[in-house]
Amino acid sequence: MTDSPAPRSESDTADRPAIRVGFQGEVGAYSEEALSGLYPSAQMVPHPSFEATFDAVTRGELDRAVLPIENSLFGSVHQNYDLLLEHDLIIVAQVQLRIRHQLMAPRGASLEGIKQVLSHPQAIGQCREFLRGRLTNAHIQPTYDTAGAAKDVAASGDLSRAAIASSAAASEYGLDVLAADIESNHANYTRFLALARPDADPLQGLAEEALGSGEYRTSLVYAQKENVPGGLFKSLAVFALRDIDLLKIESRPLVGSPGKYVFYLDLAGHSDDEPVRNALHHLNEIAAQVRVLGSFRAGRVIE
Repeated sequence: MTDSPAPRSESDTADRPAIRVGFQGEVGAYSEEALSGLYPSAQMVPHPSFEATFDAVTRGELDRAVLPIENSLFGSVHQNYDLLLEHDLIIVAQVQLRIRHQLMAPRGASLEGIKQVLSHPQAIGQCREFLRGRLTNAHIQPTYDTAGAAKDVAASGDLSRAAIASSAAASEYGLDVLAADIESNHANYTRFLALARPDADPLQGLAEEALGSGEYRTSLVYAQKENVPGGLFKSLAVFALRDIDLLKIESRPLVGSPGKYVFYLDLAGHSDDEPVRNALHHLNEIAAQVRVLGSFRAGRVIE
């Protein structure tokens, strides 16, 4: 499948209500910024946890969810890989967002006076060089969300507390930025996925520019029938034999089966392309179970 989906005209979408799209965190979260890049006209709905966001889409309370799956500095968001397996949702789009972390505190605070820093564990990990070098004596407190940390710090008014979050969060909660762009490596990008129910129109509400001009990417998950020497090699060979480029492989424990794993693969191409279709058929013959999570454009990059 190589042709791009035909874009809708204004008359196709003018009378449709805005779709409801969920994200994890408070207003000002990075996920909200990624969401706005994919669905600029959507009603954006914050949720307290990844699981709550998945559940809301599954129950039909939301049309979509936009959630992080991988950061270029700190790796995969493993909880969301596990939740993909637990829920009957498909991936319909992706976007990569350049992450710029700011250290922020109530007005009047100084860098020298900061004794506690709050943020999400991923953000803390992405800023560890700054924290080790400039805030050696500060207590680092993990929280559930970067924007939530900013909201908490703002509500406290404590000049010794700071948060690591986005510029949007600093503006939203009236905090001063004490240090800008503090991530350890400025090539810091997070890949976000848009998820929908299997019967959803994959293009509903999606900004035309969000599709990007890249090739299709397919995500799938499978489990081997048994752990035998060469088993993983054989399962991957079904793609190599057809010159299909594997973009990522991730293993996660198979719940209820200690010592066994499921494998998440991202590959170049659409599941309807003949080589990919044949490879998936071959994989089904040798694997215990195979599930295609979605085929979607590589998408845009938001700098």
